[in-house]
Amino acid sequence: MSDYKLFIDKMHRLIGVDLTLYKEAQMRRRLTSLRNKLGYDTFNQYYDALQADKQLLQQFIDRITINVTEFYRNPKRWEVLRNTVFPELTKNKASLHIWSAACSTGEEPYSIAIMLKEHFPHVQVTITATDIDERVLEKAKIGAYVEIQLKDLPRFKKSKYFTFKNNKYYVDESLKSNITFKRHDLLKDSYPSQVDLIVCRNVLIYFTDPAKEKIYDKFSKSLQKDGFLFVGSTEQIFNPEKHGLTLFDTFFYRKQ
Repeated sequence: MSDYKLFIDKMHRLIGVDLTLYKEAQMRRRLTSLRNKLGYDTFNQYYDALQADKQLLQQFIDRITINVTEFYRNPKRWEVLRNTVFPELTKNKASLHIWSAACSTGEEPYSIAIMLKEHFPHVQVTITATDIDERVLEKAKIGAYVEIQLKDLPRFKKSKYFTFKNNKYYVDESLKSNITFKRHDLLKDSYPSQVDLIVCRNVLIYFTDPAKEKIYDKFSKSLQKDGFLFVGSTEQIFNPEKHGLTLFDTFFYRKQ
């Protein structure tokens, strides 16, 4: 077994994350770069160091979990959510269960909460926001952001839903009240049920095709009939019907 394959096998046992389900070339390149930067010649040396140093282990976890996000990332897709998807979901119901999967530091679930408060104030909403990385979840719960993360948010929404202090924008408590943040591993944990909308964007591109197929199946089972799945701009599902889904709009799929 190669040095790298032995390393990811050991890391699976150490932290419970199966790196074989991520695209090997991308993950190997990312981890080799990190290992070399830290001054270790082999993955065996790096593993020994990770076992002995909790800070180093957290740095490793940060590197394998992708945490790039902002409010209303790709605004045109959010317009479809506001103008088409939410009207479809709310025409026959007054409450929604939404799952923001791989939510990172919370911009996505807070974006959803703002949209619903602004445009669908009559709708009761429960938002479950999950990520594999507990450290980013702690940041999400605090809800403090710098200017660039809010670059696509209109000024009046910044003043309405955030308090600016110490060079950061802090999310209003009214947005937090309907959001539950918790750790979740898309590859091995059980999924929520009876969900109206799943938002999972710019994460699945890092998984192998077999892993993605399993996740799409689980997403489909997690959705209520006529519920929606909203994916990222590089994550089109090429055969949605095999997962019980149909293409509704670009990057939006509906449960059959």
